[in-house]
Amino acid sequence: MTLRLYDSATRSVRLLEPLHPGKVGIYLCGATVQGAPHVGHMRASIAFDVLVRWLRRCGYEVTFVRNVTDIDDKILAKSAEAGVPWWAWAYRFEQEFTAAYDALGVLRPTYEPRATGHVTEMTELMERLVERGHAYRGEEGNVYFDVRSLPDYGSLTRQALENMTVADDDAEPDKRDPHDFALWKAPKPGEPETASWPTPFGRGRPGWHLECSAMARRYLGDTFDIHGGGIDLRFPHHENEQAQSHAAGYGFARHWVHNAWVTAGGEKMSKSLGNSLVVANALERTSAPVLRYALGTVHYRSTVEFSDVTVGEATGSWERFAGFVTRAVERVGEVPAAEIAAQGPAELPAAFVEAMDDDLNISAALAVVHEHLRAGNTALAEQDDVATRDAQLQVRAMLDVLGLDPLAEPWRTAAAGGAESAEREALDALVTAVLTERVAARKNKDWQRADALRDQLAEAGVVVEDGPDGARWQLKGTN
Repeated sequence: MTLRLYDSATRSVRLLEPLHPGKVGIYLCGATVQGAPHVGHMRASIAFDVLVRWLRRCGYEVTFVRNVTDIDDKILAKSAEAGVPWWAWAYRFEQEFTAAYDALGVLRPTYEPRATGHVTEMTELMERLVERGHAYRGEEGNVYFDVRSLPDYGSLTRQALENMTVADDDAEPDKRDPHDFALWKAPKPGEPETASWPTPFGRGRPGWHLECSAMARRYLGDTFDIHGGGIDLRFPHHENEQAQSHAAGYGFARHWVHNAWVTAGGEKMSKSLGNSLVVANALERTSAPVLRYALGTVHYRSTVEFSDVTVGEATGSWERFAGFVTRAVERVGEVPAAEIAAQGPAELPAAFVEAMDDDLNISAALAVVHEHLRAGNTALAEQDDVATRDAQLQVRAMLDVLGLDPLAEPWRTAAAGGAESAEREALDALVTAVLTERVAARKNKDWQRADALRDQLAEAGVVVEDGPDGARWQLKGTN
């Protein structure tokens, strides 16, 4: 393993050394399905999708777990307000998240456990913590973690307990210390009985942090390689997850990886700020590969400012890549998917491999992709079929690591049908008709008419290239 990743716990770039040779276990905090997914939610899923793709490309067997939080205060409150059963509300938005992941080409995780399906594991973890003196019963149904019982509490975020603030809604009267956090919560008045489960500590439902510790251990073991999520989860969520697991005697995560936010107008994109952009709505205005490019080609630890400028730049880049691949396939045929997948670190450009191994340095990796794209365009212009095929192979293999190979799913299917395809076909028919008229004018040596038709297309953003095999056209900015 030569991959180096920034570890949030040590605040340094460290060599990733898998617990088990040839295998990597990753746990990513997934969605709390209280509402529709917005663009900001997609940042972590795309960032870790690239990590998983790179690890698998390097020959590692990756077990990737991304949980679903399908029970919490907000889900209960919003479902009650809408007059919908909480479980139906959660399932509806879980499906919307799945649709958003699929639309943006995010690979399905190995396992996607729901919190409500792991009450048994959570109960066992609570019992262990109580037995070891790290947790205690409050009022019937309440169980709290005793933060002062664990010497390394605060070590993930390097905070001293006395410097930590406590939110007003965390000041339950049955806590021994305001800093203690809930492992299990008794039902509140008016909450449906279906939103609670019987345990030795009383009927209730899980605290936010308990579920992730229990599910990570269930699918990855006592100790695993990488725990990830948005940087806003470091405290209190990840700090508390680590505390629970360490107190139970488990090694838990050996490496912590956190991605930065998506911002709009300089502010973190979130529902609370009112500047959220629902993925389904964004996809009505922006094609899925362009949206993925905009969110996934900035270094995972750098903030993405989502704006028309960002989308415009992503559009230009995507069209250049897709345009080259289309022309290369027309010229030399499509390089088979199996051959693309076989391009590992030994076959890919060394500079690309070095960039990906350097904390997933996407900008440096993209520079290598652009370099091979230019070489491919030159090969096309010179009708060098060997070089054209090699460029197609290299460009597509590198883009596939980023989830952006134009001929891989879901982009291939999207290109083969749907609104964009219909629009392209209609445009092709119109442009072809003008070019046919231009050919007739040139045959009749009506150069003025031929030039006028070409200028008319240029004004509409259509670039015409005359070659030995006739005229070709493309939209401006796709070369």
